[in-house]
Amino acid sequence: MAQDLMQMKDVAAGIRWQAEHAAKAGAECTARVVLAQLRVVEGDTATGTRMREWPGNVIEDALPLRLAGGLHNLLLTDTDRSLRTVYSGEIIDQDQVDNIVSAMVQRHDERLLPWLDGPPQTNEAGRSASIMAGLMWLWGKVGPRFELNELGSSAGVNTMMERFGFDLGGVKAGVAGSPMQIKPEWEGPPPPDNPVEIVSIQGCDLTPIDLSQPEMGLRLKSYVWPEVTERIGRIDAAIGFAQDKRPDVVKMDAGAWVAKRLSEPQEAGVTRVLFHSIVWQYIPAEIRAEIEAAMEAAGAKATAERPLAWLTLETNRATFRHELHVRYWPSGGEAKLLGCAHPHGAWVDWFGV
Repeated sequence: MAQDLMQMKDVAAGIRWQAEHAAKAGAECTARVVLAQLRVVEGDTATGTRMREWPGNVIEDALPLRLAGGLHNLLLTDTDRSLRTVYSGEIIDQDQVDNIVSAMVQRHDERLLPWLDGPPQTNEAGRSASIMAGLMWLWGKVGPRFELNELGSSAGVNTMMERFGFDLGGVKAGVAGSPMQIKPEWEGPPPPDNPVEIVSIQGCDLTPIDLSQPEMGLRLKSYVWPEVTERIGRIDAAIGFAQDKRPDVVKMDAGAWVAKRLSEPQEAGVTRVLFHSIVWQYIPAEIRAEIEAAMEAAGAKATAERPLAWLTLETNRATFRHELHVRYWPSGGEAKLLGCAHPHGAWVDWFGV
Protein backbone atom coordinates (compact mmCIF):
# COMPACT_ATOMS: atom_id res chain seq x y z
CA MET A 1 0.00 0.00 0.00
CA ALA A 2 2.84 2.43 0.84
CA GLN A 3 4.32 2.00 -2.63
CA ASP A 4 0.89 2.68 -4.13
CA LEU A 5 0.69 5.89 -2.10
CA MET A 6 4.09 7.02 -3.32
CA GLN A 7 2.91 6.64 -6.93
CA MET A 8 -0.66 7.80 -6.38
CA LYS A 9 -2.11 9.51 -9.43
CA ASP A 10 -5.76 8.72 -8.64
CA VAL A 11 -7.14 12.04 -7.41
CA ALA A 12 -10.21 10.57 -5.70
CA ALA A 13 -8.12 7.98 -3.84
CA GLY A 14 -5.68 10.71 -2.81
CA ILE A 15 -8.49 12.87 -1.44
CA ARG A 16 -9.85 9.94 0.58
CA TRP A 17 -6.39 9.16 1.95
CA GLN A 18 -5.76 12.79 2.92
CA ALA A 19 -9.14 13.01 4.66
CA GLU A 20 -8.40 9.85 6.64
CA HIS A 21 -4.94 11.15 7.53
CA ALA A 22 -6.38 14.45 8.80
CA ALA A 23 -8.98 12.64 10.90
CA LYS A 24 -6.32 10.40 12.46
CA ALA A 25 -4.31 13.54 13.30
CA GLY A 26 -7.29 14.93 15.25
CA ALA A 27 -8.67 17.28 12.58
CA GLU A 28 -12.04 15.71 11.84
CA CYS A 29 -13.63 18.96 10.63
CA THR A 30 -10.84 19.53 8.13
CA ALA A 31 -11.16 15.88 7.11
CA ARG A 32 -14.80 16.52 6.13
CA VAL A 33 -13.79 19.57 4.08
CA VAL A 34 -11.10 17.54 2.32
CA LEU A 35 -13.50 14.67 1.62
CA ALA A 36 -15.97 17.15 0.13
CA GLN A 37 -13.44 17.78 -2.63
CA LEU A 38 -14.66 14.53 -4.20
CA ARG A 39 -17.75 16.49 -5.21
CA VAL A 40 -15.58 19.34 -6.48
CA VAL A 41 -13.56 17.15 -8.85
CA GLU A 42 -16.79 15.79 -10.31
CA GLY A 43 -17.96 19.31 -11.16
CA ASP A 44 -17.32 21.68 -14.03
CA THR A 45 -15.38 24.46 -12.27
CA ALA A 46 -11.87 25.38 -13.38
CA THR A 47 -10.63 24.38 -9.93
CA GLY A 48 -12.31 20.98 -10.09
CA THR A 49 -11.10 20.36 -13.64
CA ARG A 50 -7.51 21.17 -12.77
CA MET A 51 -7.64 18.84 -9.77
CA ARG A 52 -9.27 16.07 -11.78
CA GLU A 53 -6.52 16.30 -14.41
CA TRP A 54 -3.67 16.64 -11.90
CA PRO A 55 -0.48 15.29 -13.54
CA GLY A 56 1.61 14.61 -10.43
CA ASN A 57 1.52 12.59 -7.23
CA VAL A 58 -1.64 13.65 -5.41
CA ILE A 59 -0.35 12.98 -1.90
CA GLU A 60 3.27 14.08 -2.29
CA ASP A 61 2.00 17.27 -3.95
CA ALA A 62 -0.49 17.73 -1.08
CA LEU A 63 -3.17 18.57 -3.64
CA PRO A 64 -6.20 18.30 -1.29
CA LEU A 65 -4.47 20.53 1.29
CA ARG A 66 -3.84 23.22 -1.32
CA LEU A 67 -7.56 23.68 -1.87
CA ALA A 68 -8.27 23.29 1.85
CA GLY A 69 -5.98 26.27 2.46
CA GLY A 70 -7.86 28.38 -0.08
CA LEU A 71 -11.22 27.47 1.44
CA HIS A 72 -10.03 28.34 4.95
CA ASN A 73 -8.70 31.65 3.65
CA LEU A 74 -12.22 32.60 2.49
CA LEU A 75 -13.37 32.31 6.09
CA LEU A 76 -10.36 34.05 7.63
CA THR A 77 -10.79 37.03 5.30
CA ASP A 78 -14.59 37.16 5.85
CA THR A 79 -15.05 36.63 2.14
CA ASP A 80 -17.31 33.63 2.71
CA ARG A 81 -18.25 32.32 6.16
CA SER A 82 -20.05 29.20 4.95
CA LEU A 83 -17.52 26.87 6.58
CA ARG A 84 -17.75 28.43 10.05
CA THR A 85 -20.29 25.87 11.26
CA VAL A 86 -18.31 23.04 9.68
CA TYR A 87 -15.05 23.99 11.39
CA SER A 88 -16.87 24.50 14.70
CA GLY A 89 -18.31 20.98 14.50
CA GLU A 90 -21.93 22.15 14.32
CA ILE A 91 -22.34 20.51 10.91
CA ILE A 92 -20.95 16.99 10.72
CA ASP A 93 -23.15 15.43 8.03
CA GLN A 94 -20.84 14.76 5.09
CA ASP A 95 -23.52 15.37 2.46
CA GLN A 96 -24.16 18.83 3.91
CA VAL A 97 -20.44 19.59 3.93
CA ASP A 98 -20.17 18.38 0.33
CA ASN A 99 -22.92 20.81 -0.70
CA ILE A 100 -21.32 23.73 1.16
CA VAL A 101 -17.85 23.17 -0.31
CA SER A 102 -19.14 22.57 -3.82
CA ALA A 103 -21.17 25.79 -3.72
CA MET A 104 -18.18 27.75 -2.40
CA VAL A 105 -15.98 26.56 -5.24
CA GLN A 106 -18.68 27.56 -7.72
CA ARG A 107 -18.87 31.06 -6.21
CA HIS A 108 -15.12 31.60 -5.79
CA ASP A 109 -13.66 29.51 -8.59
CA GLU A 110 -11.35 32.23 -9.94
CA ARG A 111 -10.01 33.09 -6.49
CA LEU A 112 -9.45 29.47 -5.44
CA LEU A 113 -7.71 28.29 -8.61
CA PRO A 114 -4.29 29.91 -7.80
CA TRP A 115 -4.19 28.08 -4.46
CA LEU A 116 -3.40 24.95 -6.49
CA ASP A 117 -0.17 26.52 -7.79
CA GLY A 118 2.03 25.54 -4.83
CA PRO A 119 2.10 23.24 -1.80
CA PRO A 120 0.98 24.28 1.69
CA GLN A 121 3.43 26.50 3.53
CA THR A 122 3.43 26.37 7.31
CA ASN A 123 6.78 25.03 8.53
CA GLU A 124 4.89 24.43 11.78
CA ALA A 125 6.64 25.73 14.92
CA GLY A 126 5.74 22.57 16.83
CA ARG A 127 8.21 20.63 14.71
CA SER A 128 11.04 22.61 16.29
CA ALA A 129 10.67 20.38 19.37
CA SER A 130 12.25 17.51 17.44
CA ILE A 131 14.95 19.75 15.98
CA MET A 132 15.88 21.16 19.40
CA ALA A 133 15.97 17.66 20.92
CA GLY A 134 18.24 16.61 18.05
CA LEU A 135 20.57 19.53 18.75
CA MET A 136 20.68 18.58 22.44
CA TRP A 137 21.68 15.07 21.40
CA LEU A 138 24.30 16.40 18.97
CA TRP A 139 25.72 18.60 21.77
CA GLY A 140 27.23 15.46 23.30
CA LYS A 141 28.87 14.50 20.00
CA VAL A 142 30.11 17.77 18.47
CA GLY A 143 29.85 20.47 21.12
CA PRO A 144 27.33 23.13 22.24
CA ARG A 145 27.47 25.78 19.48
CA PHE A 146 25.46 25.56 16.24
CA GLU A 147 24.99 27.44 12.97
CA LEU A 148 21.57 26.39 11.64
CA ASN A 149 20.54 26.32 7.98
CA GLU A 150 16.96 25.40 7.07
CA LEU A 151 15.60 24.13 3.78
CA GLY A 152 12.01 24.99 2.86
CA SER A 153 11.72 27.70 5.48
CA SER A 154 8.42 29.06 4.12
CA ALA A 155 7.76 32.04 6.42
CA GLY A 156 10.89 31.35 8.46
CA VAL A 157 9.00 30.35 11.60
CA ASN A 158 11.62 27.81 12.65
CA THR A 159 14.49 30.12 11.72
CA MET A 160 13.40 32.04 14.82
CA MET A 161 13.61 29.07 17.19
CA GLU A 162 16.38 30.67 19.26
CA ARG A 163 13.53 32.85 20.58
CA PHE A 164 11.29 29.90 21.54
CA GLY A 165 10.85 28.28 24.95
CA PHE A 166 10.85 24.47 25.15
CA ASP A 167 9.69 21.82 27.61
CA LEU A 168 10.84 18.50 26.20
CA GLY A 169 9.81 15.71 28.52
CA GLY A 170 10.54 17.94 31.51
CA VAL A 171 13.85 19.23 30.13
CA LYS A 172 13.69 23.01 29.68
CA ALA A 173 15.50 24.88 26.92
CA GLY A 174 15.37 28.20 25.13
CA VAL A 175 13.75 31.37 26.44
CA ALA A 176 11.64 30.80 29.56
CA GLY A 177 9.41 33.83 29.11
CA SER A 178 8.93 33.51 25.35
CA PRO A 179 5.42 33.91 23.91
CA MET A 180 6.25 30.82 21.82
CA GLN A 181 6.22 27.89 24.21
CA ILE A 182 6.75 24.46 22.66
CA LYS A 183 5.65 21.63 24.96
CA PRO A 184 4.70 18.46 23.08
CA GLU A 185 3.42 15.33 24.73
CA TRP A 186 6.60 13.37 25.36
CA GLU A 187 7.03 9.62 25.06
CA GLY A 188 10.23 7.81 25.97
CA PRO A 189 13.15 9.17 28.00
CA PRO A 190 13.84 12.92 27.93
CA PRO A 191 16.55 14.25 25.64
CA PRO A 192 19.95 15.02 27.19
CA ASP A 193 19.81 18.21 29.25
CA ASN A 194 22.47 20.04 27.25
CA PRO A 195 22.39 23.86 26.92
CA VAL A 196 22.39 24.46 23.16
CA GLU A 197 23.81 27.74 21.84
CA ILE A 198 22.40 28.80 18.47
CA VAL A 199 24.98 31.13 16.93
CA SER A 200 22.94 31.93 13.80
CA ILE A 201 20.00 30.67 11.71
CA GLN A 202 19.39 31.16 8.00
CA GLY A 203 16.89 29.61 5.63
CA CYS A 204 15.80 29.41 2.02
CA ASP A 205 12.56 28.84 0.15
CA LEU A 206 11.47 29.06 -3.48
CA THR A 207 8.46 31.17 -2.48
CA PRO A 208 9.13 32.61 0.99
CA ILE A 209 6.32 34.24 2.93
CA ASP A 210 7.04 37.61 4.57
CA LEU A 211 5.34 37.37 7.97
CA SER A 212 5.84 41.07 8.57
CA GLN A 213 3.12 41.67 5.94
CA PRO A 214 -0.42 41.12 7.37
CA GLU A 215 -1.75 39.43 4.21
CA MET A 216 1.12 36.95 4.30
CA GLY A 217 0.36 36.09 7.89
CA LEU A 218 -3.21 35.36 6.84
CA ARG A 219 -1.97 33.11 4.06
CA LEU A 220 0.10 31.13 6.53
CA LYS A 221 -2.88 30.78 8.88
CA SER A 222 -4.98 29.53 5.98
CA TYR A 223 -2.94 26.33 5.81
CA VAL A 224 -3.43 25.63 9.52
CA TRP A 225 -6.20 23.20 10.33
CA PRO A 226 -8.64 25.54 12.11
CA GLU A 227 -9.82 23.17 14.85
CA VAL A 228 -6.23 22.89 16.15
CA THR A 229 -6.35 26.24 17.97
CA GLU A 230 -2.92 26.02 19.61
CA ARG A 231 -1.34 26.10 16.15
CA ILE A 232 -3.13 29.37 15.39
CA GLY A 233 -1.66 30.76 18.62
CA ARG A 234 1.83 29.73 17.54
CA ILE A 235 1.37 31.48 14.19
CA ASP A 236 0.36 34.67 16.03
CA ALA A 237 3.50 34.42 18.19
CA ALA A 238 5.64 33.91 15.07
CA ILE A 239 4.07 36.95 13.41
CA GLY A 240 5.00 39.01 16.46
CA PHE A 241 8.58 37.76 16.29
CA ALA A 242 8.82 38.56 12.58
CA GLN A 243 7.53 42.09 13.11
CA ASP A 244 10.19 42.65 15.79
CA LYS A 245 12.98 41.15 13.66
CA ARG A 246 12.43 39.58 10.27
CA PRO A 247 13.75 36.04 9.86
CA ASP A 248 16.73 35.58 7.54
CA VAL A 249 15.14 33.66 4.66
CA VAL A 250 16.27 34.04 1.04
CA LYS A 251 14.41 33.16 -2.14
CA MET A 252 16.62 30.53 -3.72
CA ASP A 253 16.69 27.01 -5.14
CA ALA A 254 17.44 24.50 -2.39
CA GLY A 255 20.36 22.84 -4.17
CA ALA A 256 22.09 26.10 -5.06
CA TRP A 257 21.55 27.47 -1.56
CA VAL A 258 23.03 24.40 0.15
CA ALA A 259 26.08 24.58 -2.13
CA LYS A 260 26.46 28.27 -1.31
CA ARG A 261 26.16 27.78 2.45
CA LEU A 262 28.61 24.87 2.47
CA SER A 263 31.16 26.93 0.56
CA GLU A 264 31.12 29.83 3.03
CA PRO A 265 33.59 30.19 5.93
CA GLN A 266 32.69 28.25 9.08
CA GLU A 267 33.60 29.50 12.52
CA ALA A 268 35.86 27.22 14.54
CA GLY A 269 34.08 25.47 17.39
CA VAL A 270 30.68 25.82 15.70
CA THR A 271 28.82 22.90 14.08
CA ARG A 272 27.22 23.73 10.75
CA VAL A 273 23.76 22.09 10.65
CA LEU A 274 21.44 21.58 7.69
CA PHE A 275 17.89 20.91 8.91
CA HIS A 276 14.42 20.59 7.45
CA SER A 277 10.97 19.27 8.38
CA ILE A 278 8.28 17.77 6.14
CA VAL A 279 9.73 19.41 3.03
CA TRP A 280 11.95 16.79 1.38
CA GLN A 281 9.03 15.31 -0.58
CA TYR A 282 8.44 18.65 -2.31
CA ILE A 283 12.03 18.97 -3.57
CA PRO A 284 12.58 17.48 -7.05
CA ALA A 285 14.51 14.21 -7.07
CA GLU A 286 17.45 15.67 -9.00
CA ILE A 287 17.82 18.50 -6.47
CA ARG A 288 17.64 16.04 -3.58
CA ALA A 289 20.48 14.10 -5.21
CA GLU A 290 22.52 17.31 -5.55
CA ILE A 291 22.04 18.12 -1.87
CA GLU A 292 22.97 14.60 -0.78
CA ALA A 293 26.15 14.70 -2.87
CA ALA A 294 27.06 18.16 -1.55
CA MET A 295 26.59 17.07 2.05
CA GLU A 296 28.65 13.90 1.53
CA ALA A 297 31.45 15.95 -0.03
CA ALA A 298 31.36 18.54 2.75
CA GLY A 299 31.21 15.78 5.36
CA ALA A 300 34.40 14.25 3.97
CA LYS A 301 36.13 17.59 4.65
CA ALA A 302 34.61 18.15 8.12
CA THR A 303 36.91 18.23 11.14
CA ALA A 304 36.47 18.05 14.89
CA GLU A 305 37.00 21.81 14.96
CA ARG A 306 34.44 22.45 12.19
CA PRO A 307 31.86 19.62 12.30
CA LEU A 308 28.88 19.17 9.98
CA ALA A 309 25.45 17.72 10.80
CA TRP A 310 22.16 17.01 9.03
CA LEU A 311 18.92 16.89 11.03
CA THR A 312 15.73 15.82 9.26
CA LEU A 313 12.16 15.38 10.43
CA GLU A 314 10.65 13.82 7.33
CA THR A 315 8.04 11.31 6.27
CA ASN A 316 9.13 7.71 5.90
CA ARG A 317 7.49 6.94 2.54
CA ALA A 318 7.18 3.24 3.44
CA THR A 319 5.48 3.65 6.83
CA PHE A 320 4.29 7.30 6.68
CA ARG A 321 5.81 7.88 10.11
CA HIS A 322 7.49 11.25 10.59
CA GLU A 323 11.01 10.32 11.65
CA LEU A 324 13.83 12.36 13.14
CA HIS A 325 17.17 11.32 11.67
CA VAL A 326 20.62 12.75 12.28
CA ARG A 327 23.91 12.39 10.45
CA TYR A 328 27.13 14.06 11.53
CA TRP A 329 30.72 14.34 10.44
CA PRO A 330 33.66 13.74 10.84
CA SER A 331 32.21 10.65 12.50
CA GLY A 332 31.28 8.95 9.24
CA GLY A 333 27.84 10.43 8.62
CA GLU A 334 25.92 7.27 9.47
CA ALA A 335 22.19 7.99 9.76
CA LYS A 336 20.71 7.51 13.24
CA LEU A 337 16.98 7.42 14.05
CA LEU A 338 16.40 9.54 17.16
CA GLY A 339 12.61 9.38 17.29
CA CYS A 340 9.25 9.94 15.65
CA ALA A 341 6.87 12.88 15.93
CA HIS A 342 3.38 14.09 15.14
CA PRO A 343 3.42 16.06 11.85
CA HIS A 344 2.48 19.27 13.66
CA GLY A 345 4.52 18.63 16.80
CA ALA A 346 1.70 17.56 19.14
CA TRP A 347 3.84 14.70 20.44
CA VAL A 348 7.37 13.34 20.21
CA ASP A 349 8.33 9.71 20.69
CA TRP A 350 12.00 9.98 21.63
CA PHE A 351 14.29 7.01 21.19
CA GLY A 352 17.72 8.57 21.61
CA VAL A 353 20.75 6.46 20.80
